Amino acid sequence: MTNAAYVTVDVFTSERFAGNPLAVFPDARGLSDEAMQKIAAEFNYSEVTFVLPPEDPANSARVRIFTPTMEIPFAGHPNVGTAFVLGQRNELFGSPVGDTLRFEEKAGLVDVKLHREHDVVVGAAIRAPRKLTVGRSVAAELVARCASLDAAAIRLSTHAPVFASVGLPFVLAEVDGLDALAAARPNAAIFAEAADGQGNGNHDFSLFLYTRSTDRPWQIRARMFAPLDNVTEDPATGSASAALGAYLVSLLPDADAKISITIEQGVEMGRRSMIELVVQKSSGEITDVEIAGRCVDVMQGTIRL
Repeated sequence: MTNAAYVTVDVFTSERFAGNPLAVFPDARGLSDEAMQKIAAEFNYSEVTFVLPPEDPANSARVRIFTPTMEIPFAGHPNVGTAFVLGQRNELFGSPVGDTLRFEEKAGLVDVKLHREHDVVVGAAIRAPRKLTVGRSVAAELVARCASLDAAAIRLSTHAPVFASVGLPFVLAEVDGLDALAAARPNAAIFAEAADGQGNGNHDFSLFLYTRSTDRPWQIRARMFAPLDNVTEDPATGSASAALGAYLVSLLPDADAKISITIEQGVEMGRRSMIELVVQKSSGEITDVEIAGRCVDVMQGTIRL
């Protein structure tokens, strides 16, 4: 029997038992794919990360990300939290840990910058590994049914509900104010209907609802539902936030822009999270999306295998 050590952290918060919990296995050598998936299901967090030596020694580590049901190519809070954990170490697979890291992931390379205060790591900023891609739109009525809302609660003045991704796809939909956002309740049966209706063999359907006021358009409140992946609601979703920020900036008439965005999530769950974005647009294209946040240590232990 072998033991696999883990650390848990709360991500996108500086307060324990808030933000989004994450389990990190800083040295996952010897764990099979099957073991990783079973461990992720056992934790039942939205994601668990497993850190392995890099395939290219120029990079810092290979990071694999598992939800309770599958491995995914990229996610925001697992990268920020994993960087926070690894940044507290003196070395990583024989190499010293500095202020920057680079992770190999299925979505591509993820560049990381550690945030320190008084030489103590308090969080991290990552860059989305892929360019913004925008997929097909989704009927407002279907989105409303998924969230148990009236169709009139889906706001269409800025954009119709739409698939967007900077590494992991989400349906982005604006709702008509905080009351509508608070009233949302995921209906798993309708989510399954929506996923089956995509016609591309993908049976996943993750919905990112948000609202913003006219006087503070870059202060956004959001909720994310993915019941088909055993995540009824996620308290902080960096990848969805990055896709939303990139998409909204892409809609601006300006050919060049650099926009700072704050996304507050998890409030309705009692796990308030704060996600900071910086989105760069040049010559009409989104060229860079940075996702940043603070983290706090919670637990450590071992799993017997």
